[in-house]
Amino acid sequence: MKITGKVEIETIIDVLCDACSSSTRSENGGLQYASLQAHWGYGTKHDGERYELQLCEDCFFKTIAYLKQERRTENFFSDKAADAADDFGLVARNDFFGDEGSR
Repeated sequence: MKITGKVEIETIIDVLCDACSSSTRSENGGLQYASLQAHWGYGTKHDGERYELQLCEDCFFKTIAYLKQERRTENFFSDKAADAADDFGLVARNDFFGDEGSR
């Protein structure tokens, strides 16, 4: 026997960028954002603290550019000067369906 009825559920209708406060909703209606997360463990200065930020595409790539610049600055005079490759942090390319790592 089927019993039907209306059920009210909460769902995410939008995600705002924590840096610029803009919507992360794309033209096709989906949400496109990056998450930056940290969970600091025992022995760290921030033991027990958790952080989670959502960033729009523009703010994410500005953050990546900043980190790349910091790496270049930190290693400027080092023998192991960091590679300034454009793929800093990139783990897959053309992975449209999220199945790149499954092969």
